[in-house]
Amino acid sequence: MADLIVNGGKPLSGTITPSGNKNSVLPILCATLLTDEPVTLKNVPQITDVDKLVHFFQEQGSSITWDKTTGTMAIDHSAFDPRRMEGELPSGMRSSVLLFAPLLQRMKKISLPTNAKGCSLGIRELDPHLEILQKLGAKISRAGGDLTLRLSGKFRGARHWPDYMSVTATENFVMAAALAEGESTLINAASEPHVQDLCAVLAEMGAKIDGLGTSKITVQGVSRLRGGTFTINTDYHEVVTFLALGAITGGEVKVRHSLPHHFDLMTRAFRKLGVVVEHKGDTALVRRGQTLEIEAPFTSNLLPKIEAAPWPYFPVDLLPCMIALSVRAHGAIQFWNKVYEGGFTWMPELSKFGAHVVVSDPHRVIVFGNRPLRPATVDAPYIIRAAVGLYMVAASIPGKSVVKNADTIKRAHPHFVENLRTLGADVEWK
Repeated sequence: MADLIVNGGKPLSGTITPSGNKNSVLPILCATLLTDEPVTLKNVPQITDVDKLVHFFQEQGSSITWDKTTGTMAIDHSAFDPRRMEGELPSGMRSSVLLFAPLLQRMKKISLPTNAKGCSLGIRELDPHLEILQKLGAKISRAGGDLTLRLSGKFRGARHWPDYMSVTATENFVMAAALAEGESTLINAASEPHVQDLCAVLAEMGAKIDGLGTSKITVQGVSRLRGGTFTINTDYHEVVTFLALGAITGGEVKVRHSLPHHFDLMTRAFRKLGVVVEHKGDTALVRRGQTLEIEAPFTSNLLPKIEAAPWPYFPVDLLPCMIALSVRAHGAIQFWNKVYEGGFTWMPELSKFGAHVVVSDPHRVIVFGNRPLRPATVDAPYIIRAAVGLYMVAASIPGKSVVKNADTIKRAHPHFVENLRTLGADVEWK
């Protein structure tokens, strides 16, 4: 595990071009298994989870050529050989569940352990994925700690209404339904931008999908999908991260290709913390000298709050950036994570900097901002943007801090330190 060595207190300023969206590229990569025609992906981010998927594909005989300088990847699964697979999916990444539907389409039988892992946010269920695959015709059996999934022929169209909006389960649904016999409908579907990206790519490949960006998706199965060339959209998480870094350090940061049509609620969350985000075309800008003062609600006897839940709520993965900003802001604010019970386990690390944070319950915390802060050595959890949040606070404090075990950041932010240095940061991996 690598540590971030941070010499903070320096305003970060400059212009950043964000990388491709991790949460888009992973399901799109998995979806390329649904065709034997060549697929070219552009703006592919250099992240560890992509490396693991590429290695997995190559082990099964697929041809993958990845020019990391240009971010272009050429994929050809025509030589994919199911006999070479020994049942092991890529380890250490929750998104390996996105292989379930595509592999069943190809292999008709897969075996898998029941402990697919990702980060430390809490229990991540397999059941929503398995329920969808069952509803569309897969058979599931258990032996010891492993599950066996079987598909006779093709998936069959069906209607399903899951308990909650799961991003990866929705993505498994559209990948299974794209080549199913008949019509499939998912009610209570997730609609995050990366779900929309996957659906858009599948549609370009020939899938018939209605309800893009809504909570009801209907898919009319087709007999085959074609290849093509597709560009991965920029990562709005990274856009927010660099804007927040400019604000917390008192600098001025511009981020290109910022997808402003996704930004209304995120811009409002910044405003609640006294940060004004400007949008000029597809460039987002935070100017130097932000007030960092928590906006008082009109209902004066209530704490201001930022609530995170499935889209179109504020994205739960971005709460750590807002929490870090609030540590520096005047006033008090509540954060409510409605998704993960483990999303606030890193609050004691913030306290090492001198932050005043009260954990109300596993889903809610209150931050009392603008307390005196000091450099510190902190331990990052295996949560990508919690590690980023700890770095943000360290970057705002003059002096040397260390964020230990921070390389989970590499799962979503390629060239993180290099980008920070272009903005004037004094930071290095060690």
